Amino acid sequence: MTSEPRPRIYVLDTSVLVHDPTALFSFEEHHVCIPGAVLEELDSAKEGLSEVARNARQVSRFLDQLLAGRTPAQLSDGLPLGAGGPGQPTGRLFFEIEHHTHGDTAILAAARSLNARQGEFAPVLVSKDINLRIRAQVSGIAAEDYESDRAIDDIDLLPTGVAEIPAQTWEQAQQQGECLRLPVPPGAAWRVNQCLFTERDNFEGIIRSIADGWALLAPLRDFRAAHSVWGIRGRNREQNFALNLLMDPEIDLVTLLGSAGTGKTLLTLAAGLSQTMDENRYREVIATRATVAIGEEIGYLPGTEEEKMTPWMGALMDNLEVLASPGGSSGDWGRAATADLLHSRVRIRSLSFMRGRTFLEKFVILDEAQNLTAKQMKTLITRAGPGTKVICLGNIGQIDTPYLTESTSGLTYVVDRLKDWPHSGHVTLQRGERSRLADYASEAL
Repeated sequence: MTSEPRPRIYVLDTSVLVHDPTALFSFEEHHVCIPGAVLEELDSAKEGLSEVARNARQVSRFLDQLLAGRTPAQLSDGLPLGAGGPGQPTGRLFFEIEHHTHGDTAILAAARSLNARQGEFAPVLVSKDINLRIRAQVSGIAAEDYESDRAIDDIDLLPTGVAEIPAQTWEQAQQQGECLRLPVPPGAAWRVNQCLFTERDNFEGIIRSIADGWALLAPLRDFRAAHSVWGIRGRNREQNFALNLLMDPEIDLVTLLGSAGTGKTLLTLAAGLSQTMDENRYREVIATRATVAIGEEIGYLPGTEEEKMTPWMGALMDNLEVLASPGGSSGDWGRAATADLLHSRVRIRSLSFMRGRTFLEKFVILDEAQNLTAKQMKTLITRAGPGTKVICLGNIGQIDTPYLTESTSGLTYVVDRLKDWPHSGHVTLQRGERSRLADYASEAL
């Protein structure tokens, strides 16, 4: 006769709470325990204006609300994490403050103490810190990564934004004005603003609407031969798709994924300058990125906000130099004049000063967006006011932010959550076009 399994109690590490303050309420019917060492680390992390400090303060506010009006005697029975309504967690919150050591050792000691109380709870340590999880498992304590913020289970399921039209479906195409009507193939995950192509008649189109099992396709402009954007032409099919999305005024959010050298920044900057300088669709181009270093920090940077951000925006500046080179034989003076003109319409801004802002009629570029959390991406995208277009660029295979993975990156989160919105578009760029050396190195190294 087997005994029923003990109810689970999840011991939360500081790394989980500063990553997602709402983690307290993410375990449904299971209980949550916070060791005293975690409370001390939250207190140490609360100072400052960083995202970690803000999240630490938010956790403290949640705990203060849960503790309001409670007596010490009530704490031993745990605090209810929900109000009992639909969708509210039914577990309870416990504190383990009997250990006087500090840091990870105290957190492990708290988990071991719970584990020793046979018949009460089955403790599971939840941490974003891989080494702490290893130490826990070696000590005989179950340990898991925090996965409630995982945007997608399998990164291979992330949409590419591009699909080939099956031959049988293409044979049923019906002309409707300048567009085509196609039956949606069984099992196909076609979406509005998805780019489709067929090698058969060299057709490339974008889905404008889907209704009653039929998709309405509009032909795309050919930016590889017939047209260009600020002198830039697409070099492959995905780049042509990306330029069409970037130049479409009906699409408010574009996400471009791709490895180094696929042309994400150059295409985006060319589209922004064209619509700002030539078409006057936007007032200016705003560029920003997460300031995560891949080497040792070089210390404080002097100057204004834009001057401090300039070293971080090297990729954008490199591409701006390419776009600032005028045709003909205008010489050094002409190139300098063009560069000054472009710099006057391209503004570099820091993420640190984005809260509370509203961008009106701006072309906003979020570079290296794979290094942002889901909460940071929400904060930035919701800055968009009327007439603003937001472009998110990144390579999810190149994440530098601690505790972020391909499946928990804010860029992955945005692509997955907004894939069905009719005013968003997405393309994954496949081929590198930087140089034969860069292409070979990205594969061989």
